[in-house]
Amino acid sequence: MPILLFLAPLFLLFELWQLVICERYVGIKQIERNGDPRTLGPGELVAFGWSSALFLYWIWMLSLLIQSQGRVHGLCLLGVSAIGYGLRRSSGLKWLLVILTFEGAIRIGLLFSLCVYVWRRF
Repeated sequence: MPILLFLAPLFLLFELWQLVICERYVGIKQIERNGDPRTLGPGELVAFGWSSALFLYWIWMLSLLIQSQGRVHGLCLLGVSAIGYGLRRSSGLKWLLVILTFEGAIRIGLLFSLCVYVWRRF
């Protein structure tokens, strides 16, 4: 079993953390106040950690494509991320939280499925 598959629980926790961060900076309270998340963004340390984790996450998803086990999960994760990115780019601020929540929920489901797959094979 490839060792990359054992990183799935780590990225599952990252997805949950990402949903919390999204709610904090793009949440309902921000929308009600007409706050712009670009001006109220996270601190420099949180932004660095988040960006670094996203970069590693994308590398991990791409690396799932070159191994035999987990390839379908990697392809679906990349597809959901690409579709979500396209929807987020074309929508307004009020729909951003809805799209982020659904996109995160789908990715969490895929990662949970991958964790169960790894657990059963282990």
